[in-house]
Amino acid sequence: MKSIYANALRGVSLLALMAPLVPMSALAQTAPAAEEAPVASLTEIIVTARRRDESIQDVPAVVNAVTADTVQKLNIREFTEVQTLVPGLTLSSNANGTGGNAQVRGVNFDINASGNNPTVEFYLNDAPITAGVVLQQMYDVGQIEVLRGPQGTLRGRASPSGSITVTTKKPDLYRYGGNASLTGSDIGTTNLNAAVNIPLIEGIAAIRVAGLFDENEANRVRSLGNKLEPRSKTQSSRFSALVTPAEWLRLEGMYQRIDRDLRNFNQVESFNVVNATAPASPTLIRADDQRSFQTNPRIITQKYNIYNWRAEISISGQQLIYQGQNYTQAIRSDESQDPANLFPTTNTYQYTASNIESTSHEIRLQNQERVLDMFDYAIGYFDNKNLTPTTLNRPTVVRLPLAFGGGVAQVVQTKIGRGGSSREKAFFGNLTAHFGDNTHVSGGLRHIDYSDVGELLVGGVLTARDTHADKKWIYTASVQHSLSRDVMIYANTGSSYRPGISAVGNFSLAQSAREKSFLNLPSETSKSYEAGLKTTLLDGRARFNVSGYHQKFANYPYRAPNGVYYVNTVSNGAGGTAQQVAEFNFVAAVPVTVYGVEGEVALEVTPQWNVGLVASYSHGRIKNGTVPCNDLNSDGKPDSVTSAPSLTQLQAAVGANNVGSCELSQNSSFQAPFSATVQSEYRLPISDKLEGYARGLYNYSAESKGDPTSQFDDVDAYGLLNIFAGIRDADGKWDLSFYGKNVLDENKVLTRGNPLSTTYQQLPGAIIGGVPTITGRPSAVTTTSTYTGITTTTPREFGVNLRVAFGSR
Repeated sequence: MKSIYANALRGVSLLALMAPLVPMSALAQTAPAAEEAPVASLTEIIVTARRRDESIQDVPAVVNAVTADTVQKLNIREFTEVQTLVPGLTLSSNANGTGGNAQVRGVNFDINASGNNPTVEFYLNDAPITAGVVLQQMYDVGQIEVLRGPQGTLRGRASPSGSITVTTKKPDLYRYGGNASLTGSDIGTTNLNAAVNIPLIEGIAAIRVAGLFDENEANRVRSLGNKLEPRSKTQSSRFSALVTPAEWLRLEGMYQRIDRDLRNFNQVESFNVVNATAPASPTLIRADDQRSFQTNPRIITQKYNIYNWRAEISISGQQLIYQGQNYTQAIRSDESQDPANLFPTTNTYQYTASNIESTSHEIRLQNQERVLDMFDYAIGYFDNKNLTPTTLNRPTVVRLPLAFGGGVAQVVQTKIGRGGSSREKAFFGNLTAHFGDNTHVSGGLRHIDYSDVGELLVGGVLTARDTHADKKWIYTASVQHSLSRDVMIYANTGSSYRPGISAVGNFSLAQSAREKSFLNLPSETSKSYEAGLKTTLLDGRARFNVSGYHQKFANYPYRAPNGVYYVNTVSNGAGGTAQQVAEFNFVAAVPVTVYGVEGEVALEVTPQWNVGLVASYSHGRIKNGTVPCNDLNSDGKPDSVTSAPSLTQLQAAVGANNVGSCELSQNSSFQAPFSATVQSEYRLPISDKLEGYARGLYNYSAESKGDPTSQFDDVDAYGLLNIFAGIRDADGKWDLSFYGKNVLDENKVLTRGNPLSTTYQQLPGAIIGGVPTITGRPSAVTTTSTYTGITTTTPREFGVNLRVAFGSR
């Protein structure tokens, strides 16, 4: 607890100290300047957080905007790098390629646990979209906005922690133009993206075509026993069209295709590196080695097709907007089910095919001109359908008796199908009243009608069917008051709802009641309260914002960070079943309380030099929640397990429940509670047509505590430094830059799981009368390796980027 409060105090103190220093440092820099010297000012950022264009400083909530200029300047190629600019935000793609997740404000989301409704919603051109589509290589992006806090009365779907909106660049109706960017690095990266804009009929119709080719070394982890190189290859194209046949009518359309092929190996570390009592590995592997001991790589192919369309009709100061989208994703993941690498020459792949389709429609009416000089409003209807069919096979190795050499007798394949569909319909409305120029009060309501159905077929037999049907109201309300032209205070509150989830990954043929309770959860609700201050100082040269929030969840879907052992019933290949030890990250509905502080300081020191700091502290806590756990001694407390138990040990501890449970209080999120980002840029005019520059980006993450049942997965504080330097044409026609990412080569283990283990069916046998004889039925055996799976910070990278542009960019 001491470290938690220390981090909170550090965050608040840092922001508090920076506030008075902003004007002092600025005055110190500018006092001697001549009166005719140019005056610097921060660029005003326009956002659409409330579904209309407005300054980010006028929004009564925390919004972090990443502009197209920032993406270009910091050579952000993959969307997960956005987290380097937004403290408190964690973005990650699932290892199996089925999707991704975002984490902010002290709670997590895992698509394998949480179904279709994430903690943080993603939007592409104003329509909801799965994280897996967004967390890819980026190109031709207009702006990214990270909105923190409950969302749902103004756009798309309800989400308790926030929304991330991505806008692609729109066609220019008047000017031809285009750009191209080429990046190469010392770690095998080749990234080429380009766009061209063509006005077909000036002022009426235009198209924009953009494309991307990216090839890199994926996670750069190489296998000890396989010479195949890790690689990732992405190709994408986007076609956008804009037509304005009349002043009152605007039509937009976009099609995008993404194809990605990935081959990588799971990174491991010898367990005795962190646990001195663990047995030594055959080959010592440390985190710095970027190695895997597994022979068979993971192979993933992803194909996405996105259709996005929009129509706007503007009449008499009112605007009717229709936004639609359809996307499909075809994902194939081939992954070995032999984590301990016991059978390196045997095909133990699980082949997973996921073919998901989603369609959304939203129609809303809002004002363009203020009603009665006092009111802004938006009302609308939203409809979203999802189809989520997934098929896979679950291989079970049957091993010959050791007396026969211990080879593989057969691999039993169990076919598994997961079918599902969901539909969400909602009416929403939001009204803002302006009492003069200084005081604004806003409120919104949303009525949600949600239903879904999921079916699990194992071996062609329906083994589980779960349904949800809810009708819920959520709300938001805010009040803001401008103490002066440059100082605004605000307070807001909001509620949120997410439908109950069904965790995917446990395909046991005989699930217990307790097991099912840790797989199918009731609906989640939350309430949030926030207050903040936004200021613009020194005639626009400085900005200081700070906010604090508190949020309380009921039935939050907590997912175990490390696997929990359970008794798994599988087919034995002879028409019967067998039990074995398996591992799965079960879920549980628990109460969670979160509180935190977020802040920002930005300063234009001179017209050539700017500095910015963004910091976040968040602490989420589960209190007296019943969760799945490894409790082999049956004392009601989670055990620290360093190897898989035998089937007999596990059965003695869990009985007919198949899985253990514990009541405990612990963190709801395992990301660093405090994080901060510092950016700075200095520009040096070389001539009337040339400009040099240097930029820096530093990310700090405080220490974080992982799974309380593991003493080996905590993460110490660390920092990552990126630097950029280059020269460019003053008019932006070309830009040549050199960069280094993680230049200090900070290699930090971010996650560390249990030692990797493989479970198989062992046939008993002996040599009887000189004849090999099977003496009974197979039994489950679990072998634990001397390695543990890890993830680490991104490796150091040095590279060069050349960008050229002409006309409309």
